[in-house]
Amino acid sequence: MLLILRSILFAAAFYVTTALMLVFGSWLLIAPRSWAMAGLRLHGIICVWLLRVIAGTKLEVRGRENLPKGACLVVSKHQSAWDTFGLIPLFRDPAIVLKDELKWIPFYGWFCVKFEHILVKRDKAAKALKAMIADAEIRKAEGREIVIFPEGTRQAPGAPPDYKPGYVALYEALDLPCVPLALNSGLFWPRRSLIRYPGTIVVEFLDPIPPGLPRKEFRALLEQRLEAAAQRLVAEGRKTIENN
Repeated sequence: MLLILRSILFAAAFYVTTALMLVFGSWLLIAPRSWAMAGLRLHGIICVWLLRVIAGTKLEVRGRENLPKGACLVVSKHQSAWDTFGLIPLFRDPAIVLKDELKWIPFYGWFCVKFEHILVKRDKAAKALKAMIADAEIRKAEGREIVIFPEGTRQAPGAPPDYKPGYVALYEALDLPCVPLALNSGLFWPRRSLIRYPGTIVVEFLDPIPPGLPRKEFRALLEQRLEAAAQRLVAEGRKTIENN
C-alpha cells in the first residue's frame, strides 16, 4: 500500500512539475538555445530528485570518465520513460535522435525543435537516414554528444535485443568515438505502469569504441558489450528490488 501511495504522489509531483516548467518556461522558445537546454537540464535534475525523495529511487552513474569532452556518438539502451529526462543532466549538450512526429506535440514537441535534437521521419527510410546523418554532422561540428536509442523504442529489461541499423550508419558517417550506455531504469520505472520501485537506477558509460572499425566488427562489438553490461545491471537491480 505504501508503495502505491508513494508512486501516486510521485506521479502527481512529476506531471505538475513538468507542466509548470513547460508553461512558465515557454518564453525559452524565443531565447538562446543554450538557455532552453539549461531549462531541460534543470527539469531532469528536479525530477530525479523528486523520484529519490518521494519514491525512494536513487541514481548511480558509473564510468563518467569514459564520456569524451568533445563530440561523440552515444548508443544507449532504452527501457523507460525515465531515460528521456534522467539522462539529460549527465551530458554537456546532447542532441538526441527522436521520431519526427514528436515535434507536433504542443510545448514538448516545440521544445524538441528548439533543443535542435535530431528528428527522424521513420516512414521514409533512405531519405530519413540521409537527413539524420546530415543533421548529426551539424551537431558534431557544434561539439555536441549525439545520443541514439538503437532499438527505437522502450524495451523491457531482459528482453531480446532489437537493434536497428541507424546507429551503424551514424558511426560510419561521423568518424567519432562511440560510447555504449547501459542502464537498468526499466526495473524501477516500468513501462505502462504507475508503480515506481525503490532502489537504485544504475547508468554506466562503457569504454569508448574508437572510430574507423569495419561495420560488422563494430556492430558485433557494440552489441556484445552493451547487452552484457545491460544484463549485468538488470541482475544487480533485481537483487536490489528483492531486498527492499
